[in-house]
Amino acid sequence: MKEKIEYIKFDDIDQEAFLPLVNSQRVREHLMEHALFTLETLTQWMATKRALDNEVGCKARGILCDGELAGWCAIQYEESQYEIAIIIDDRHWGLGKNVFKDMMGWAREFKHEYVYIHFLHTRPEYRFLKKIAKSVQETELYGNKFISYQLAVE
Repeated sequence: MKEKIEYIKFDDIDQEAFLPLVNSQRVREHLMEHALFTLETLTQWMATKRALDNEVGCKARGILCDGELAGWCAIQYEESQYEIAIIIDDRHWGLGKNVFKDMMGWAREFKHEYVYIHFLHTRPEYRFLKKIAKSVQETELYGNKFISYQLAVE
């Protein structure tokens, strides 16, 4: 049976349910290092994602899987380029490809020519992305090494 994926605005995310997800060690091991969130710092961070929704060409959403909070995703403008961010709780990691496809649809609606995905260098190479990428290169963002995939939005 296929899971039902829904996208909700950050206003509709239950912060208390979100806190363990964003602080999960399994999730954090693939992200830039930062302090654990508290309810206060999570509130501040979520406000930045809500503001992102008002920026041209950007969108941030919580991800529900069968009604359960499974993660978040965004098309955000960083370092003079649009990037896709997909953060999913380890119990729902299989959703990534479907979320990615939906987000590429959003990028088409925004009429982006390219989007980027940056994976921390500790992540494995994604053959699927390498195959469809216009370019793959090592980059440095905020003092961290990433493998960056440039994807044409068609």
